[in-house]
Amino acid sequence: MSSTGPSVGSARRTFQFGRTHVVRPKGKHQATVVWLHGLGDNGSSWSQLLETLPLPNIKWICPTAPTRPLTIFGGFPSTAWFDVGELSENAPDDLEGLNAAAAHVVNLLSTEPADIKLGIGGFSMGAATALYSATCFAAGKYANGNPYPATLSAVVGLSGWLPCARTLRNKIQGVDEAASRAASLPILLCHGKGDDVVPFKFGEKSSLVLTSTGFNNATFKAYNGLGHYTIPEEMDEVCAWLTSKLGLEGSSSS
Repeated sequence: MSSTGPSVGSARRTFQFGRTHVVRPKGKHQATVVWLHGLGDNGSSWSQLLETLPLPNIKWICPTAPTRPLTIFGGFPSTAWFDVGELSENAPDDLEGLNAAAAHVVNLLSTEPADIKLGIGGFSMGAATALYSATCFAAGKYANGNPYPATLSAVVGLSGWLPCARTLRNKIQGVDEAASRAASLPILLCHGKGDDVVPFKFGEKSSLVLTSTGFNNATFKAYNGLGHYTIPEEMDEVCAWLTSKLGLEGSSSS
């Protein structure tokens, strides 16, 4: 696997990220969105889906996570943005992995033109990484204290959850700029009620935690009967939402 630019990580651990796939805009380039795949997947499969969406003004960047031993798989390696021991509200968060993944996303966005709006989206573990990035943007820093340099205009999380939910209030409250950034950042969460991998209650709880900590522009959409996958109805919602929040031109005018 090739590394995209310098490997991102701390002095203790360096993460080798996989191949990045880019879908170039078919119309006028107005926004760039990094889209993060789920556990065991790669950037290629999502780039193929995103290329079919009626969003000609968006450039999609679809990176591939590092391959690493996963605790939830008994140490068996898989592509993953961070380590997961169990899916529960009390499970410890892999802050080192989360910070490295969020920094990798920022690195991918760092060369975009100044007038381009920036967004992050993802599915499952990718959604969790996108939501973690949203909290770093609001706080103005990663969990390790390093400054978060990107300015985000939209965050999308499908079938995911919010890492570090227990400490989010402390991260945002008491910092005026953080509160205003949290309040103004548009976030779309979508979750299927039939999800047997990341339970629906995780998505619902994540939405409640975000809104209760001042992310007033967060929207939660539930889908009856939807499992741990996407459907056209959900992607239509994502397209309409991104077009609105990013102020994109309609496909007819591009």
